[in-house]
Amino acid sequence: MTTLHLYAALIAAYAVERLVELVLSKRHAAAMLRRGAVERGQGHYPAMVILHTAFLVGCLLEPWLLGRSFRPALGVPMLVLALAAQGLRWWAITTLGEHWNTRVIVLPGAPRVVGGPYRFFPHPNYVAVVVEGIALPLVHGAWITAVAFTILNAVLLFVRIRTEDHALDAAEAAPA
Repeated sequence: MTTLHLYAALIAAYAVERLVELVLSKRHAAAMLRRGAVERGQGHYPAMVILHTAFLVGCLLEPWLLGRSFRPALGVPMLVLALAAQGLRWWAITTLGEHWNTRVIVLPGAPRVVGGPYRFFPHPNYVAVVVEGIALPLVHGAWITAVAFTILNAVLLFVRIRTEDHALDAAEAAPA
């Protein structure tokens, strides 16, 4: 088995993990909406889905089509970073519990979560996405994917974080 095959298996595992996230997100979103939560920022969500799907596709195709080789001095530390980002992502997800989903759905009157990784910074899941967006493609030399995703994701996160912060501010100000 070549390093490219192992890398493809890694990307496939990430894709399966994303599908698990989507199932969990859908369950959490439905529960929150039943409790009276409100969704905001629906307009940017399709772009986020397309970008994150294209990211995984780029991670797979760039090394294969452009003959990128695995360079252990870069690939191993990037793999460690990518896995650490996964740990941070799941720490954020478990800390938020039912409040976590891939959309911006907030419960009026609910306070912001300040435990877990939220003690250290306000958007730990997005930190995980940024680290992963750089590290995962670089595991197998997909630097074009890393650069393109990082730039496009920065634009998307600018919109997403503003939307989320406004929604959380409004939810906190609303009566419970």
